[in-house]
Order: sequence, then C-alpha cells, then structure tokens
Amino acid sequence: MTVVIVSYNTCTHLQRCLETIPPHSLYTVVVVDNGSTDGSIEMVRQSYPHVTLMVLPENQGYGGASNQALLAATTPYALLLNSDTLLAPDTIPALIDYLEQHPQAAIVGPRLSNQDGTLQPSCYPFPTPWYLFLEESALWQVAQWIPLLKERYWRTWSHDRSRQVPWVLGAVLAMRCEAFQQVQGFDPAFFMYYEEVDLCYRLTQAQWQIHFAPVTEVMHVGGASTAAYRPAMLLTLYQSMVRYYRTHYGTVALYGMHGVMTVILGLRFLRDVILKKPQNRDVWKQALSALYQDGT
Repeated sequence: MTVVIVSYNTCTHLQRCLETIPPHSLYTVVVVDNGSTDGSIEMVRQSYPHVTLMVLPENQGYGGASNQALLAATTPYALLLNSDTLLAPDTIPALIDYLEQHPQAAIVGPRLSNQDGTLQPSCYPFPTPWYLFLEESALWQVAQWIPLLKERYWRTWSHDRSRQVPWVLGAVLAMRCEAFQQVQGFDPAFFMYYEEVDLCYRLTQAQWQIHFAPVTEVMHVGGASTAAYRPAMLLTLYQSMVRYYRTHYGTVALYGMHGVMTVILGLRFLRDVILKKPQNRDVWKQALSALYQDGT
C-alpha cells in the first residue's frame, strides 16, 4: 500500500501523524508538501528519512497535490490522509483487508473521531438544494432527536456498520488505485472542498462503489491547514460548491442551489448587521458574490 499525506504548514500535526504509521516493508509512505514554510520539509527530511518527500513549488490544493503521488502509485491500494489524522495500530491492515473482500469498492472511509473521542460524521449524500437547505440552516439537527429520522439521515446515523454510501469525508480515504487512476484522480479545478464529493460522484458514474467501514477508527482534528484562513476558505467553499453543481447537475439544480444559498447567506448578513459584526458582514457579502461568478 502507498500511504500519501498532503501537508501545508502543519508541521506539528504532520509529525504526530507520521509517528502513528508503523514501519513496514509493504508500505510506501509519501508526504506531498504544498509549499510549506513552517519547517515541515526539514522535519520530514531529518526525522523520517524513509519517507518519500515530494515538495511542490506552490500550493496546488488538496486534490492537485494528492494526484502527484496517487496517479503515479504502482501498489494495488493507497491510503490518502490529512496531516491532522492519527491512525490506530490496525488501521492500514484493516482497510487493506476490507478492500480485498469488497472488489467493487473504489474508496473506503473508516470511522472518524474527534479529539475528545466523539464520533465525527463522515458519510453524506450527494448535495441537492434541499440537502443544502437542511445543512446550512442547521435544521438537520432536528433529526438527532427523532429516532425514526436519526438513523435515516446521513449525518446523524450511528456509523456503526459497514455500508455503501454516496461519499465519505476526504480526511482518510483507502482507495483502489486502479479505480482512482481510471477516472484520472481528483479534478484539480477543485482547489479545496468538494474534491472528494466530485471524485466519489465520478467513480459512482463509472460503476464503482463507495463504502463506509468502521473496521478501524482514526482521529481527525480537522481544519489544521485552513483554520488560519477562515474567510478565504469560506469563499473557496462556495466557489467549489458552484463548480460542482455546474459540472454534474442541470440548470434547475444550479438555480435551486443559488436560491437556497442566497437566502441563507442573506440571513447571515442581516444577523451580523443586527449584532454589529462588520467583519462577518463582509465575508457573507463576498460569499454571495462568489456564488454568482462567471455570469451565473
């Protein structure tokens, strides 16, 4: 298996992640650095000489950087990790075994946990305007209090059994290299966000399956590379959302998404006007602008 970790200015997290990957003659570990300036590159070279280090001259985004290693991988399977993940001792063999037993699975996502040990939801449906409305308005939280809905809504179900799912969070992806390379990997046009949604959608269209399998548990901090750039990342999120809808859905769904997000972002803007938070108001105004770029 090829283990690929994409990193951008996450030196401390990256070191902790590498410490949880057990040395094994059958594992090739590759760190793809997206132009870090925080000492990550030097740390890998000095402390982990067995790790293959790919240093990119500039930040190519998560998908673009991942492609550098994954499209060239020659092993049957690969494990793609965010740098802010910590593997359990059984993670790699458990995921390899699952892929071996499920030949139609192109991607398998394990159970994820937060730093406090609580479940981190990682299975989601492909986004529709109705789904966006539930998620962005926080109405999805109602489902967790209604037993009949809790196990039917992707975010709130127990994540306690293996099953086929639409897509899984990209923090930890065990994948079949044949399938990944067949669809030419991640679309680098998605600089950040929606890259795993797009990948899973294209794999599904190519008759592959996406699975969730709690055969192991991985701790994921979340936001290690993006926390310091929250306003810019919010804009990137909405730009990627628009790109996904344009790429895969028709005009009706695209305008439905525009309508839902215009209402949601407009309400957030009004809320922060009332609460006198000028910095937040500017973010929502820019986000609304991002939704309608390129004349849509």
